[in-house]
Amino acid sequence: MTLRSTFGKTSIAFRLIAAVMLVELASAALVILLAWGYERHSHFRSFDVMLHGRADSVLGAVQDAEDVGDNVMLDLADLHVPPDDVYEVWDGRGKLLGRSANWQGSGGMVVPGHNGFFRTRLGHHEYRLLLMRGTRIVDPGEPGGGKLRFVTILYGAPTEHVWEAIYGAVEFYAAGMLLLVLITGPLIAWVLHRGLEPLRQLATMAGRVSADSWEFSPPASARETVELAPLTQALENALRRLERSFTQQRTFVSDAAHELKTAVAVVKSSLQLVGMRPRTVEEYQAGNERVLADTARIEELVAKMLTMARVESGAAGSVADSNCDLSQCVGRTVAELETFATVRQLELVVRDLPATPCIVPLNAEDCMLVVSNLLMNAIQHSPPDAQIEVRVAMRDNAVELTIQDYGDGIDPAALPHVFDRFYRGDPSRTRATGGSGLGLAICKAAIEKAAGAITLTSEPGQGTTARVHLPNIAH
Repeated sequence: MTLRSTFGKTSIAFRLIAAVMLVELASAALVILLAWGYERHSHFRSFDVMLHGRADSVLGAVQDAEDVGDNVMLDLADLHVPPDDVYEVWDGRGKLLGRSANWQGSGGMVVPGHNGFFRTRLGHHEYRLLLMRGTRIVDPGEPGGGKLRFVTILYGAPTEHVWEAIYGAVEFYAAGMLLLVLITGPLIAWVLHRGLEPLRQLATMAGRVSADSWEFSPPASARETVELAPLTQALENALRRLERSFTQQRTFVSDAAHELKTAVAVVKSSLQLVGMRPRTVEEYQAGNERVLADTARIEELVAKMLTMARVESGAAGSVADSNCDLSQCVGRTVAELETFATVRQLELVVRDLPATPCIVPLNAEDCMLVVSNLLMNAIQHSPPDAQIEVRVAMRDNAVELTIQDYGDGIDPAALPHVFDRFYRGDPSRTRATGGSGLGLAICKAAIEKAAGAITLTSEPGQGTTARVHLPNIAH
């Protein structure tokens, strides 16, 4: 199996290995370049010292000519230079005193006007030359210390062997770096493969999760790895939310099917009852009214199911309409339900509304839906001549809505389930109250969507209190 087929084009390991290898190759190239510069500098520096020493030996071979003109001459008897080197010697008047036997050409060489090193090409070889101007003393025993004579020396040597040494050293560095890359490449691949093992284990465990199996047990190596611990925690939280959503969805579908089946069965039985035998016009009208009433309950149930789906999906209006004043919603909802409460001989009492706006992260539709559902629940379970109190209070950075009734209360065994969908503590009262078991579930979904919370406290025979806490975004 090749590296590409193992890791793939988009694999993190493949990209990390490729990046490390590119960095290593770039580092190797930089090291080779620096080595080339260093070796060139050090070799040519040594070469220049050697040229200077040999030029000094040529200068030492310049002697007194022992003639009447007190001239100088080049004594070749004690001058020993390598056969490949070249040199020329002139006196101060530009007279050629001598040159090496392998000098090519008949004339003098064109040289710069100052001392120093320069390069030239003689025949098929590249030479490095040194132009050096020195002095010699003729007849030092005479009065005045003798006569000073100027000498110019041009000395050069081929540079092929210098470049060979430089390239040899660079090749050594290059071979060493290439060997290092070849050794570290597989080693890095192995280390990364081992290092990414917790990620592969985490992916394997996550891949086993399905709609039928939500078991997710991240490996300890993933939890203990700093980079993978947040991902592991995020996966666990996401899968918990998904499991809860799937469970809620299945429960909702199952409960909705059961409720609709029951409602349709009631309508069917009413129709069958009417058609069992010939009846009078009045009996047919009564049967039709029962069917219409049962159909209205089905319609209400479907409407509440759609509302529940809308609230849970977060389908709200525009961003500008996502906030509202809770005090205004309470006032409008109480005004709408006041007639209904009066017919049932109940009094809705609003107490302690804040003077300042209580802006909460609910759109006006959902806010009025929450308040109306809670009020309708209180109205349906309150005896005649009772009061239902509504309060809105500011609590630090939150707003608290309280709706309290003095009705028959909730059975302690039923209290933990009142927010479950389609749950009704007293199913026999469904026809009387029209309850579908979705009102409180809708309230809870809308409030939690707004980062709030709702609680119910109740004692049988004394009443129920609903408290809603919502963030005050105007604070």
